[in-house]
Amino acid sequence: MELYNEELKAHLMATDEHFRSLVEQHSRFHKELEELGAKQHLTSDDEAVEHRLKKQKLRLKDEIIQIMARHRTQKVA
Repeated sequence: MELYNEELKAHLMATDEHFRSLVEQHSRFHKELEELGAKQHLTSDDEAVEHRLKKQKLRLKDEIIQIMARHRTQKVA
């Protein structure tokens, strides 16, 4: 199943501009969170940014999963 998910994700990345944009944003937010996590101490501003990025990243992940699920359903039907 995981191989199918990776193949589906690769297919959607190549064929669906909106999907590709979501995945790229998700990746950028992940990188920004890693950079924040590498700091020794987070300021209150950093913590606010971290909280916002986590929420946005989760929202994007949910949308990515929904698109993949919808595509799987269409393919089966």
